[in-house]
Amino acid sequence: MFKFKEILVPTDFSEQSRMALDYAIELASSTGGTLHIIHVIEPSVYPTDLGFPQVGLVDLDKELVESSNQELSKIEQELTAKAIKVVKFVSHGRPSDEIVDYANDNKIDLICIATHGRNGFERFLFGSTTEKVLRKAPCPVLAVRMPTNRD
Repeated sequence: MFKFKEILVPTDFSEQSRMALDYAIELASSTGGTLHIIHVIEPSVYPTDLGFPQVGLVDLDKELVESSNQELSKIEQELTAKAIKVVKFVSHGRPSDEIVDYANDNKIDLICIATHGRNGFERFLFGSTTEKVLRKAPCPVLAVRMPTNRD
């Protein structure tokens, strides 16, 4: 039996990532593991040459970090009430790279990540974060899909 003691759950605070978190909660509860919850803030691109007034990027970044930490704290409170150990982390960069780097740096045993349904041309151009994590991860990856309504 595998003992997943260090479980990484990337979140974008969506319903899909919540489902991946729920799977990770069950695993951590059964193994006594620690959940590492990471949120990655992607770099923003602004149209500076189109005549728009300059945006306070430092303020925007600060607000994004603060709101991310608030959301992570809500998750942390829920999990500590269930006696689950939690490590929360906010990072900046390309999500797939940050997730894989965190897994490497923190000796993660399992990554539990939601799938997001990109398709067609957009997927061809960009690929998905989950796909990239599956290819580069130093550990097993549990990719969690939203259930479909099949009657």
